Amino acid sequence: MRRGLTSVGAVLFVLSCLRPSEERVERDLAVGRADAAGLSVRVDAGLAVVRELSDSQLVLWGSAPGFTLRLGSDAARELDIEIQNCLPEAELTLSGDNGGQLEALAAGESPTRKRFHLRAPAGELKLALAAPDQESDQSFEFALMSDVQEAIGDVHDIYELMNEQPNVRFLLGAGDLTNGGTVEELERFQQELLLLRYPYFTTLGNHELGVSPDPYHDYFGRGNFQFRFHGVYFTLLDSAGATLDPTVYDWLDEWLGAARNDVSVVAMHIPPTDPWGVRNGSWASRSEAGKFLTRIAEERVDLTLYGHVHSYYSFENAGIEAHISGGGGANPERFDNMGRHFMVFDIDAKRGVLSREVVRVD
Repeated sequence: MRRGLTSVGAVLFVLSCLRPSEERVERDLAVGRADAAGLSVRVDAGLAVVRELSDSQLVLWGSAPGFTLRLGSDAARELDIEIQNCLPEAELTLSGDNGGQLEALAAGESPTRKRFHLRAPAGELKLALAAPDQESDQSFEFALMSDVQEAIGDVHDIYELMNEQPNVRFLLGAGDLTNGGTVEELERFQQELLLLRYPYFTTLGNHELGVSPDPYHDYFGRGNFQFRFHGVYFTLLDSAGATLDPTVYDWLDEWLGAARNDVSVVAMHIPPTDPWGVRNGSWASRSEAGKFLTRIAEERVDLTLYGHVHSYYSFENAGIEAHISGGGGANPERFDNMGRHFMVFDIDAKRGVLSREVVRVD
């Protein structure tokens, strides 16, 4: 699937003493960058994975509702572009008067896959993917689901019920897509997503760390990133190792600072603290958890979302609304009768979270 592709930083020399989370940060930085066959691709902020790059084909997997990219070519050429995991309403456009020509092609096998044909001159082109209402400040709905793991064979009926939610724009993921993080499992997960009528933007969980080095970044992209939609900021973080890498705290200064005066959502897999104190479903260090919660409180985060615990819990951390939703089908918590579920949020750039609903599948 990735023929002809040599990603910048794809071959990483990692010392044995390197922190596992630091290796994943290095892989974050390489996402969205590739060179092959006289072409170079640079996706701003790493918000898409370059799945394939050849002299006539570019395939991207999106991690956000919109993103921009720079495409450099050593000669004039024609290029077919496919963008997977995008909003059905998304449009790809060329920026500036640079001689390029872009046309949309017939729809692909799913409403979340778009195809285009580009006539590119030599030099650099800038392209942008966005829905027409990307910058609207109107309220919108998104869904949340995590912890599918070994239940991938049963996820189709969850997607069927999600497809019945008429106003949901995208599904947010809080990790543990797979049971062991293998290539075969990641490919199976992406194949099942073709059943869903809107895209899935996610971070990773501890079950994606079963293979070393993990192939997650080659399929779903960065574990730590931020995007903005309808004036609401979404910051997804890699807490799969029950911690955040020190480098991520530097990124947080910028990301949470940008969102400080706007509605801000933070999502990750393992929550900093266990709200009930009996499941050991929290970060390894209570001191670090306290530091993180203090920071997001100071930056006025509005909503925090987690997975990892295979049930549903609603609580507050540092005075911030919080939900654990681990109902994607993985072995459920015993005796709570929650079972498989997902959540739907209605959110507004001015008023914050307007409503939240737990949708039970079983």
